[in-house]
Amino acid sequence: MQTIAYAAILAVIAPISIMTWLAFTGDRAGLRNIQANLGRRPAAAGSALSTSGQFAALSLKITPKGYTVWLDKQLAGAGRPKDWPLGRVIMVKPLLALAGAVMGVFLVAGSPTAVNVVLMLGVTALAYFVPDILIRNNAQKRREKIKLELPDTLDQMLISVQAGLGFETAMARAGQNGTGPLADELIRTLQDIQVGRSRKDAYLAMAQRVDVADLRSFVRAVVQADAYGIAIANVLNSQAKDMRVKRRQRAEEHAMKMPVKMLFPLIFTILPTLFIVLLGPTVLSILEVFSHR
Repeated sequence: MQTIAYAAILAVIAPISIMTWLAFTGDRAGLRNIQANLGRRPAAAGSALSTSGQFAALSLKITPKGYTVWLDKQLAGAGRPKDWPLGRVIMVKPLLALAGAVMGVFLVAGSPTAVNVVLMLGVTALAYFVPDILIRNNAQKRREKIKLELPDTLDQMLISVQAGLGFETAMARAGQNGTGPLADELIRTLQDIQVGRSRKDAYLAMAQRVDVADLRSFVRAVVQADAYGIAIANVLNSQAKDMRVKRRQRAEEHAMKMPVKMLFPLIFTILPTLFIVLLGPTVLSILEVFSHR
């Protein structure tokens, strides 16, 4: 019996340990690409791919293309955290599913019922999609921050343009003075322009990465102004006004939704407790009277 317990513990700990080691090891593929671009080869050329790199490549091959594109889009919306590139995320997902499946197998082995089998499948699926949930949640929070920062950033750019600076210089000033995700996106867009990308493509790429409706509207206005020779100060002025109005409307919308959101906690948590406190003594007194009769 003790041997079985040790084997069960080892079967749970071993996949988690391997998963953690593979997830937090360095990005060997990026290092190899840098060395290849510099014309240098590592000493051990025979081991071109590490174990984690091979597993990541295999995971990319067996993952559906559409799902990989969707996950890459979510990572772009989350700001592409450097510690969690697309290959590493896809590599970790089956390992998490394996750990969940092992836990489910031991649960079914202890009590082989239909409920436990369904629970095992649910835990395995949940473990596989946990990275997707976390990435999507971070991407959504980042988009909300960009929505809130956009009106103030446009005001800063408008002031800079009216003071005589160019549009890209005003964008650089707003990116350097800002600290949020929108400032990072502005700096990255300027870097794309500096390496030779056209301004239109760089602006459209920023709108596609961020995937925020307000920013897409602003990018379209800037692209049209650049194409037709419209004064950028007028575009910034009108866009800043529209963004402030939209931000105020969203705040009013959230305020109007609060009574509805508070209704269900009020009905299911606060009112029953209040009824128990107020009517409890009365009900006990009535029961006592009827019990004596």
